[in-house]
Amino acid sequence: MIEARGSERALDTRALEAALRERVDGEVRFDAGSRGAYATDGSNYRQVPIGVVVPRTVDAGADAVAVCAEFGAPVLSRGGGTSLGGQCTNTAVVVDWTKYCHQVLSIDVDGRTCVVEPGVVLDELNRRLSDHRLQFGPKPSTHSHCSLGGMIGNNSCGGSAQAYGKTVDNVRRLEILTYDGTRCWVGPTSDAEYDAIIAAGGRVAEIHQGLRRIIDRTMADVRRGFPVSRAGSPGTTWTRCCPRTASTWPGHSSAARAPSSPSCAPNWTSYPSRRAKPSSSSATTTSARPPTTCPGC
Repeated sequence: MIEARGSERALDTRALEAALRERVDGEVRFDAGSRGAYATDGSNYRQVPIGVVVPRTVDAGADAVAVCAEFGAPVLSRGGGTSLGGQCTNTAVVVDWTKYCHQVLSIDVDGRTCVVEPGVVLDELNRRLSDHRLQFGPKPSTHSHCSLGGMIGNNSCGGSAQAYGKTVDNVRRLEILTYDGTRCWVGPTSDAEYDAIIAAGGRVAEIHQGLRRIIDRTMADVRRGFPVSRAGSPGTTWTRCCPRTASTWPGHSSAARAPSSPSCAPNWTSYPSRRAKPSSSSATTTSARPPTTCPGC
């Protein structure tokens, strides 16, 4: 029995483990060795998890979240564990997507997009895309190990971001699941689409209305005081819901749209856009966007 952080009741870890084993298609690891292995990431932080779930399918991951919600257990999605700020560590049930949920589901060469599962590693995705002379533009230094789901969560960038933008600039849509079980696709939302979502009602409509209220309430302050940033995580949310703030790459102005920040919920399936692959290692010469010049270069 442990007391989950922020919870007034003790968490029955044995019952939780039993329920996960019964209802989730995947590996359920509550042994001391597994918990120790997942207690840290690329950072110096250490937080021993409650347990670890390695789902064999995206649906199995959703089942794991549902079980944890019934027990009031916190959940933490984990990709390659390359984060330097402790993002992959917490006293929670860690869901590791990289072992099984790493498929490239489809590639649209003409549209320069593809659909991937969250556990796919960046280098493996780009290897698959290289036959079509495409690549996923942002390239952190951990590109041989980091997963797309983790890149979305951290809004990763890397040395190629000046030409291709950050991860947020290269994701078209996300399929998300909230802790209460709501599962839906999110992305750029026109006024007509927003009105249709609200008219349909339900939890998805409530989420969109709540986000819109936050935007309406804080937009003026953000426009007036939010710093221009080309870095990763600080600009994750507002670059996608507030115009004229936190420019994401030189010459690019963020468009107003309903926010789809990956920090709101785990992302199960992502629909990233791809850029044309340059003919050499230089990421600034041949791209789908015109070449740009960094003001500081």
